[in-house]
Amino acid sequence: MCGIVGYLGEKNTKEILLDGLKELEYRGYDSAGIAVLQNKTFSNYKAVGKLINLEEKTKDFTTKDFAVGIGHTRWATHGKPTELNAHPHVGENSYVVHNGIIENYVELKRSLEADGVKFLSQTDTEVIVHQFEKNLKIEKTAFEAFSKTISELEGAYAILLVTKSEDATIFFAKHGSPMLVGINQENEKYFASSDTPLIGHAKEVNYFEDGDYGFVSNDEIAIFSKDAKKQKPVFQAISTNRLSAQKDGYRFFMEKEIYEQSDVIADTLLGRLSEDAIHFDELDPAFFDGINEIKLCACGTSYHSALTASYMFERYAKIRCSVEIASEFRYREPLMCKDTLFVVISQSGETADTLETLKMAKKAGLKTLVVCNVDNSSMVRLADACILTRAGIEKGVASTKAFATQVTVFWMLSLYIAKLRDTMTSKKLAHQIFLLRGVPGSVKVTDTMHERIKRLSKRYLHGHGFFFIGRDVFFPLALEGALKLKEISYLHAEGYPSGEMKHGPIALADPELFTIALLPQHLLYEKSKSNVEELSARDSTICAISAIEFDKADDFIQINQCEDYMLEFFQMMVVVQLLSLEISVRLGNDVDMPRNLAKSVTVE
Repeated sequence: MCGIVGYLGEKNTKEILLDGLKELEYRGYDSAGIAVLQNKTFSNYKAVGKLINLEEKTKDFTTKDFAVGIGHTRWATHGKPTELNAHPHVGENSYVVHNGIIENYVELKRSLEADGVKFLSQTDTEVIVHQFEKNLKIEKTAFEAFSKTISELEGAYAILLVTKSEDATIFFAKHGSPMLVGINQENEKYFASSDTPLIGHAKEVNYFEDGDYGFVSNDEIAIFSKDAKKQKPVFQAISTNRLSAQKDGYRFFMEKEIYEQSDVIADTLLGRLSEDAIHFDELDPAFFDGINEIKLCACGTSYHSALTASYMFERYAKIRCSVEIASEFRYREPLMCKDTLFVVISQSGETADTLETLKMAKKAGLKTLVVCNVDNSSMVRLADACILTRAGIEKGVASTKAFATQVTVFWMLSLYIAKLRDTMTSKKLAHQIFLLRGVPGSVKVTDTMHERIKRLSKRYLHGHGFFFIGRDVFFPLALEGALKLKEISYLHAEGYPSGEMKHGPIALADPELFTIALLPQHLLYEKSKSNVEELSARDSTICAISAIEFDKADDFIQINQCEDYMLEFFQMMVVVQLLSLEISVRLGNDVDMPRNLAKSVTVE
């Protein structure tokens, strides 16, 4: 979710870069930096935290006449959020900014270090600039060196690079991460990772395709495809509505954020998976010494991710786990034992009830951990340790990608603790890591699925309520599905364990009761199926979500076949999010700003 900007022209380059980065703040970041090249001289500034810190550092810096510049907002993946790890990264005579992940950076780094290159940062990005400068010594031109460098990279990237040997040029490459270039009548060139920084500056933009690379100078925009064929730029008019541009063509931020889940889960996994282990640079393994129980405390959607986590901690790590609603825990005089790890979960890190429980745990002398999306938030500053979820800024009040990344973090953490406690064989751990790598692909939204849900949604606008039902980890997902629907459609919905329906709730069953049934193929399928059949026999309207067609369902949403229930979990998560979205849209509601709700609940 990092942001990139670039500029080539005669205006105040610093101001253009900083203004562009401000327009990308909504994507989330923990550090930022710029590099400006003028008359073969670089000026470079970096700062941790908000852009105001970078503005303060650059307050006495300005440019006159022609210059080239690149800027970046970083969300830490490889390496902690420090100035050394912030972009742009420097070689001997060049700077680079990069979004994405260089998958073969370890091999490249080892080779460069063997050649005597000294690395300043912990990032994968730094290998790009050093590899370029290595190639610059053997190739005839800077562009040939850049082309060779791109051919040696594996992974996803959007790259801007500037070098002293070509001080009127910006080199670029795009593969898997967004990038565009804009122009205007003043012959200025602007780069960015989305439309918003270019609005008001460029009149037309060219969106790069995967595999495109090349260079931009005063006189030329040279674009080459992945097979090295020169392409003509295809320019189109740019939107003049910044809010619309931030939505990237989606109708609502919530819709955009559902579609972004594949990317943010990939960001959450970055640098944390090897073939046979989970790595959290944020945690010292000794942190878990003496811990015999985990207590999870949260509100709302974060509470549902905590419930999901409790199943994984006990199943994989074989450690006792309990889950608390923060607003209740504060007032019930709970017993807190020193061998308990107290974990709080919050998207914002400012949720008032959850923050107070963290203070209680600290006062009682418990070890504390926060799983959070916002660095430097109150909880992050207070807890003994922190794991950031890297979801980026979530503008829709109804949480989607924050939940997805929280569950991903807890899956990884349960395996991390399983390895520490030796509760899982190496073979099973390696398989779990293999499954984790499949999560970004499992949450990709297909046009076929979304269109199917759009059509179905018109059947669920009336009636006296919804039951979302599931077993095991699918019970917390049922709770989350019901919450999403309540938040944005204002229809009554409840989540229940499937087996509990006969203990009272089934009395409500009739054709006007809509049951959303989560039926995973690989976890208690027959048990769940029999519970749904009981509701069907009482004439409840059934919408089944499963990889296996269910003949008693009135409606059926099919997910892809996969080999594990956790991959089914993430696929079903997307389905219930989209179903809530489309019902709300048909009812004419404000999806992103539902009535009575706030994004961050900072009052009791």
